[in-house]
Amino acid sequence: MNYILFDGPVREHLLPFTFTRPVAEVRLGIMTIKEKWEAYLKTSISYKTEDYLSIKFPMVLKLDNVFLNGSILPDAFLLDQVKALKESEVLQKEDIIIAYRSNKVNESNDWGQFNVVEYEKELFQIRNTWDIFSLNERALQEDFDFLTKGRESQPISKTNSLICPERIFLEEGAKVEHSILNATEGPIYIGRHAEIWEGSLIRGGLALCDHAIIKMGGKLYGATTIGPHSKVCGEVSNSVIFGYSSKGHEGYLGNAVLGEWCNIGADSNNSNLKNNYAKVRLWNYATEKFEQTGLQFCGLMMGDHSKTAINTMFNTGTVIGVNSNIYVPGFPRNFVPSFSWGGASGFSSYLPAKAFEAAKIMMARRGVEFTDADATILNHVFEITKKWRNY
Repeated sequence: MNYILFDGPVREHLLPFTFTRPVAEVRLGIMTIKEKWEAYLKTSISYKTEDYLSIKFPMVLKLDNVFLNGSILPDAFLLDQVKALKESEVLQKEDIIIAYRSNKVNESNDWGQFNVVEYEKELFQIRNTWDIFSLNERALQEDFDFLTKGRESQPISKTNSLICPERIFLEEGAKVEHSILNATEGPIYIGRHAEIWEGSLIRGGLALCDHAIIKMGGKLYGATTIGPHSKVCGEVSNSVIFGYSSKGHEGYLGNAVLGEWCNIGADSNNSNLKNNYAKVRLWNYATEKFEQTGLQFCGLMMGDHSKTAINTMFNTGTVIGVNSNIYVPGFPRNFVPSFSWGGASGFSSYLPAKAFEAAKIMMARRGVEFTDADATILNHVFEITKKWRNY
């Protein structure tokens, strides 16, 4: 069977993160949604996504395909339902298309030609950007249970102080020294060749993914995910960092999501609670206005390749687009469009040629090439986000 992940209607509600990736490339818990499906199905999966993203995330279409909603996280029951689908059947819960089996993409979204199979259980689905951190505790626990079942952790150095060590798991090559790890409130997963440096205070849940680093004196608590090849320090609470990003110095990051290739300058902070304790509104690209999240705690949403200077401050519920560079002291406004350059005193456009120079250097430092496909995608993002750069 050939499996394909499609974005679905929630894609616009997950911007800015889905400007540069399909929905199923979003990371929460330990793995991305795609990685979860591949682990459950034990096969590789391709994407049906936006045309401009397909240059990097192509679709592999065969004679018999099951199309999966990329915003829905798998479990054992859902897996059985998906595998049981017959040709021209669609698995559906109310108005949500979960999966369908067909020899072609249903471009019309007309489901009259399909036999409907009703799904009766609750779905685990991300529908908005803030779901990424607010659902991270559940996703992390489920990933931890799946990945560690029947396996033994690598030995943990005796220099550490451990609470609930049975809920702490180190993969091959992971290193932790002279730190306190408390897994009472959630599991702690340390990926392959990931490191926690001396003097760190960790309170689960925590996922420190492959090759990621928590620097000396880091204070992290749950549920927090640090994606592959990322570096963090300072205080981090209930946040998700996708990968290859750095928050390498002191400063607070809470109830936040950072994309890939972001850099947070030293002593930068985000607020995650309004002074009047009101529920937080957040910019929504789908409706082009600030929408109520229903959350009292909501911090920073930052798209790929965006950066801040030292001592940058962000108000509660701030959304930063892709490839923005914020360096002027003070609080910038709480929606900064993609390819913006400036800060509290105002912004100008950050032209792609300059942005790409920085991206190439940053990526090369991690041994990753900035490709023509990356440039094509980011150029497209620059064009489709022009309407918001009306400074």
